[in-house]
Amino acid sequence: MTPLHHLRAGIVGTGFIGPVHIEALKRLGIQVTAICGSTKNARSLADLWGIPEVYGDYDCDAMFRSPHVDVVHLTSPNKVHVKQSLAALAAGKHVICEKPLGMTSEDTARVVAAAKASDRVFAVNYMCRFFPAVLQMRALVARGDLGRIIHVQGHFFQDWLLEETDYNWRLQSSEGGKLRAVGDIGTHWIDAVSFILGAKAEAVFATLETFHKTRKRPTGEVMTFAKADPATMVDYEVDTEDFASVLLRFGEAEHGFVNGVHANAAISQVAAGWKCSLALGIYGTRGSVRWDLQQPNEIHVGRRDEPNQILQRATAGFSEDVAGFTDYPGGHPEGFSDAHKMHYRAVYEHIASGRSTPAIFASAADGHHEVALCEAVLRSHETQSWVDVTES
Repeated sequence: MTPLHHLRAGIVGTGFIGPVHIEALKRLGIQVTAICGSTKNARSLADLWGIPEVYGDYDCDAMFRSPHVDVVHLTSPNKVHVKQSLAALAAGKHVICEKPLGMTSEDTARVVAAAKASDRVFAVNYMCRFFPAVLQMRALVARGDLGRIIHVQGHFFQDWLLEETDYNWRLQSSEGGKLRAVGDIGTHWIDAVSFILGAKAEAVFATLETFHKTRKRPTGEVMTFAKADPATMVDYEVDTEDFASVLLRFGEAEHGFVNGVHANAAISQVAAGWKCSLALGIYGTRGSVRWDLQQPNEIHVGRRDEPNQILQRATAGFSEDVAGFTDYPGGHPEGFSDAHKMHYRAVYEHIASGRSTPAIFASAADGHHEVALCEAVLRSHETQSWVDVTES
């Protein structure tokens, strides 16, 4: 097995999530040898993190030609993911692409085909799979500890776009896609539930709502979660949703404890007071589990005829099943940045081992499925009916 630190990473994108990738890779001892973005921002991040190769003017093709980059991390806007994924694969690079994989399933199907034809590893950054709690709940479901699963419920709530003056490129469908709240954060919830159940969503029924029909945007660029000066803003019409209600029907899992399970999810980016609450409950015939990303180190276990429990990471009942995906002892919290680190560790170990380690990270096919699911959500909202998730 090739040591992880012999693999070298190149980052495309310098916004909020780019430095999250860089920090996680640095913690793993992986060399970050190149960065690409606007000349000013790329140079600034290169100086901050000690990255030797800088590719300004968004010249990612030049970075893909670098002999000093083995794995490309795409943290760029949604609309360029497919183009950059195909170019990176064609250049012989392994790829970790931010979600969503693309804007349409017709486009993402091309990435699936290219990844399949390549000998490179391709992953989509649905990193919520790598919270120890999510892995633990997955083990409980697969082992039958919760019995047959009856239903799932939960939400993903944020408030960073609550005000009409809050702005980010994701608000415009031309930049991020026709679905915003569902596409940006809702798919994290859906992928996490799908991963826990071991089954994919096969049909959806959805309602979308846009509270701010008109918002204000700055004349210049604004980083994710940053605030702009209202005095420099202009009005524009919003063509993406602020919140949504989504029902899902999941297929059958190989372990036999999930078949036709229904789930309901509330998704919102205008929920005051909630910064990043991905909460879910899995309810079975023998028990239930509940978890919230904002309290990532605890799982609430419910029983009908026994005392309820709170399992804490790195303690009995919440340790053996997640060995290898948690580094710190009990009482030392692990959260968002650690889940990114564990995700990249899993991907890089898969590359270094010649694909002999389990590929439990989201693949190009998984990313393609999520885009097809988003298209089904849009069709369901338009027809107000159940719609099957169909892949191109």
